[in-house]
Amino acid sequence: MLSEPQPSQAAAVPTRFIGGRITTEDPAQPEADTLVTDAAGRIAWVGKASELPAAFAGDAFEEVNLGGARVIPGFVDAHMHAVMLANFAPQISVLPPTISSIAELTEAVRARRAAQGPDAWVEGWGYDEALLAEHRSPTRWDLDAGSPDAPVCIMRTCGHIRCVNSRALEIAGITRDTPDPIGGEIERDATGEPTGVLKETARDLVTPFIPKPSEHDAVQHIVDLGRLLASQGIVAATDMCSVDGTDTHPLLLAAARAGFKQDMATYMLWDYIKGNPDAYELGPAQMDRSQQVFAAGIKVLTDGSVSGRTAWFYDSFLPSGSSPDATTCGMPTCTDEDIDHAIAFCQSHGCQLSLHAMGTRAIDRVVDRTVAAGLWDAGSVPPVRVEHVTAPSRHAIETMAARGIAVVTQPIFPYAEIGTYLTNLGEERTRRCYPLRTLVDAGVDVCISTDAPATSWAVPSDPFPNIKSAVTRRAYNGFDFDATEALSVDEVIARYTREPARVLGFEGLGMLKAGYKASFAVLDRDILAVPADEIDQVQVAATYIRGQKVFER
Repeated sequence: MLSEPQPSQAAAVPTRFIGGRITTEDPAQPEADTLVTDAAGRIAWVGKASELPAAFAGDAFEEVNLGGARVIPGFVDAHMHAVMLANFAPQISVLPPTISSIAELTEAVRARRAAQGPDAWVEGWGYDEALLAEHRSPTRWDLDAGSPDAPVCIMRTCGHIRCVNSRALEIAGITRDTPDPIGGEIERDATGEPTGVLKETARDLVTPFIPKPSEHDAVQHIVDLGRLLASQGIVAATDMCSVDGTDTHPLLLAAARAGFKQDMATYMLWDYIKGNPDAYELGPAQMDRSQQVFAAGIKVLTDGSVSGRTAWFYDSFLPSGSSPDATTCGMPTCTDEDIDHAIAFCQSHGCQLSLHAMGTRAIDRVVDRTVAAGLWDAGSVPPVRVEHVTAPSRHAIETMAARGIAVVTQPIFPYAEIGTYLTNLGEERTRRCYPLRTLVDAGVDVCISTDAPATSWAVPSDPFPNIKSAVTRRAYNGFDFDATEALSVDEVIARYTREPARVLGFEGLGMLKAGYKASFAVLDRDILAVPADEIDQVQVAATYIRGQKVFER
């Protein structure tokens, strides 16, 4: 990792915000109506107008009347693949309403191939067989119909599966005789021929051959993404690693110098450094959390996804038309030794370890192995965070609560992907997924995030459908996935602002209190008062990052 200079921040205008309904997320002062910011982009004072000190009442401050609007700390998305999301922008979006069938995907591939010519890769992302009219995954032959000569790669919504065409298989040297890699599967038809669907580590067989955007284009994509995030009230996020081995830290630094505003924490995927971990520079300079962009730690993928039928359970997935084998319980995507070596690396570097685990068996494994190895001092943050935690056992929940292991989960998954959850798990098991109330009541540190772009939603980074899912426990189609596991709006906002800022160690974020960064969102309606079914209609009216208005609707 390159140690590059951090961007300098422009001076903010000292401002007095009055007439608001301000949720501070500060337990010592939960509500306020007035907030004052200084030239450094920090909060100088927050409280009731009747108690405003004389020092903040004069003409030295600009004044903004919030008109009774609800103000909350800016959202902190604790699990997002920011660079991947940014780079997906120019690709084919395989999501409704634009694409709702494999036939429409084939036509989109044909149009992109015609525009690009035979030498460029056709790329896309976001397909979910449950949202396609055919209710199956595309195959190489579907993509061949749109592009028989140029290579095609379409990423599934979960990010764990690629579908490629015959030309891409040829370029990567994948044939019927190619063995499955450890932790992956080359899907094959009844005759043993690859279908073009590459699961888990098998997707990496084509990765080296897919061209990466130039640094200039990648930086511009990130800057553009920052504008989208600002429109959603997101003031800080993560890059939870790329799928091609890129160290995204230098790219995000370059984007910050080019105008990207959000605070960012980066993680590196263990798969890409485990062969020579000493070559990965991760020291105090990179992990300094006072910087806009800092390195947080290492991520290990230990299983796959529910929607891709690769999450690792004790119980089998249900048989389906595309997967008639009722004995599959998913798969581990790394060895025990991989987890142990990553733990040792994080112990020696004092950094955080992020462990992707969705299935019950995968969650038990990572919790037990980290506890057995002994937790370590990672400074101000929990040393271990487990991602997704779709179906935790009681043992895992109790252990995480007792040992301070944080959970970063995504209510948007059952909300948006309910079709595949029901197909793969059935109603009873689906209702047991994402037990938010149980986790919170047990004392587990829970953060809520999107995993954008790895979800089947038109704008995957949008916080409001995610919040609605956690509060209502109803999918987009109305399916009730157990309302007893719901959280209140207040609880969800805390786990989208204060708690992720604490778990990731973002300095001065997550609360609106004196000394903290003036990074907050002004909402167009009161999210604490609207009916729960209308939460996804709430929008951000304005976003401030470090005292500067970066978005206004």
